[in-house]
Amino acid sequence: MTPTYVRIVQFIVAIGVSLAAGWIGSIFTMPAIPTWYAGLTMPAFSPPAWVFGPVWTVLYILMGIALYLVWSKGLGHKNVQVATAIFGVQLVLNVLWSFVFFGMQEPFFAFIVILILWAAILMTIVAFDRVSVPAAILLVPYFLWVSFAAYLNYGIYALNP
Repeated sequence: MTPTYVRIVQFIVAIGVSLAAGWIGSIFTMPAIPTWYAGLTMPAFSPPAWVFGPVWTVLYILMGIALYLVWSKGLGHKNVQVATAIFGVQLVLNVLWSFVFFGMQEPFFAFIVILILWAAILMTIVAFDRVSVPAAILLVPYFLWVSFAAYLNYGIYALNP
C-alpha cells in the first residue's frame, strides 16, 4: 500500500501539472485577449472573455484529479502507462492550441489542432476508463468544453477571413 504522504504528493503533482499547462497556455492567451481577440467578430453563443479563465481553471483541476486517480493505480501497470502517456499528449496539444490560436493568431491552424486535441481527449477518456471509471467521468466536462471551443474556433475562422 502506498504511504499517505506519497499519495498527497502525487495528488499535488497531478493537479500542478495540469494547472501548469493552463499557465503556459495563458502566456500566449493573456496578451492577445484585449488586443487581437477583442477585435474579432464572434460566432453566436460566444461567452464573454472573462468566462474562459474560471472555466479552464476548474477543468484543469478536474483533469489533475483524473490524472491522480489513474496514476495512483501504479505506473507499473501497462494500462496506467498508456493512459498517462495519452494524457500527456493531449496536455501538450492543449498548450499548442493556445500558442497557435492566441500566440500565432492563426484560427485555421488552431482549428486543426483543436480537432486533434478533441480526438486525443476522447482517447484519454477511453484509456482512463480502463483504469478508473471516475477518472474518465471527470474528463467529460473537458471534452464537452473543447467541443464547444472547437465550434467557437471554427466560427472565428469563418467570420474573420
